[in-house]
Amino acid sequence: MSGRKIEGSVALVTGSNRGIGRAIVEVLIERGATKVYAGARNVDSVADLVAAHPGKVVAVELDVTNADHIANAAALATDVSLLVNNAGVASSMGVMITDPATNPLARTEFEVNVCGVMTVTQAFAPALNANGGGAIVNLGSVASLVSFAMAQTYSASKAAVHSVTQSLRIALGNTLVVGVYPGPVDTDMAAGIPMDKATPASVAHEILDGVEGGVEEVFPDPMSKEMGAFYLQNPKGLEQQAAQMAQESA
Repeated sequence: MSGRKIEGSVALVTGSNRGIGRAIVEVLIERGATKVYAGARNVDSVADLVAAHPGKVVAVELDVTNADHIANAAALATDVSLLVNNAGVASSMGVMITDPATNPLARTEFEVNVCGVMTVTQAFAPALNANGGGAIVNLGSVASLVSFAMAQTYSASKAAVHSVTQSLRIALGNTLVVGVYPGPVDTDMAAGIPMDKATPASVAHEILDGVEGGVEEVFPDPMSKEMGAFYLQNPKGLEQQAAQMAQESA
């Protein structure tokens, strides 16, 4: 499918108060987006973005697990041509999937990471269609491709995001649906991961390059590019490599 121009677009970004989401808002404005709806559970957390870009950034109260928030956002942002499903949580780091303690944490991850993507997209699909199809960006992870021992249920939720992304391509034939699969990025969520990390701004640029290029799978950093290539050639080999790494670090 052909790409979608960022210049002149109107976007809504969930989870825009920090990390990759905030960077995407800033890079959208930098690259000529007409308006960006900055979705956040607490609109005060994006007040500085609104102040820095008056008339271009609009704060929207949006908890992606709250049906009223979603309906209100969709009623407000009827001019959206680019939806970025960025909001996500990692609640069960370090808890084995066989431990019942992970169950309530996993429910939270699936409610936000998976159901949030589905329900927000359902609400905005009519506006996207009315505005020519537009594009949807879903933030997955390299954990969408293989399960990591330290984040097993998070990996499962992000694998489900990958599947939802594929399903949306079938359901929304005139909309470009982009899956994004980053490795470690220098955000609060990855603060405890002792690895080299990409900057949120560099990831945001790679994502928007993908939207403009019509790229359906974006691997926006060195680690994800390497893992993505491995996955496409040998998915079982990547699974075995991840399992071996877990055994060696145990």
